[in-house]
Amino acid sequence: MSLLNEHNVEYDLVEYLKTPLAKEQILVLAKKLGKQPGEFVRKKEADFRENNLSDLIHDSDAMAAAMAKFPKIMERPIFVAGEKAEIGRPLENILNLIP
Repeated sequence: MSLLNEHNVEYDLVEYLKTPLAKEQILVLAKKLGKQPGEFVRKKEADFRENNLSDLIHDSDAMAAAMAKFPKIMERPIFVAGEKAEIGRPLENILNLIP
């Protein structure tokens, strides 16, 4: 975060564990990330494994619905700056948000 602050980049930190996102919000976030929902899930997370969500990995709508139901399976942190978003791990990813 300090890296973005140093470069005066206005951003939002998506804290979906505190305020879960709806399926539609996850699909918008996926578009900003330039990824399908199945590309930013934590496959080793217990909720992912215990609910057999690997079958949904290539179905964007179904995976977004699963992510809304089980927010812990989403990669984190995610930073959003305007129409772009980046997953903050590794930290270097957020450099893409700096104009």
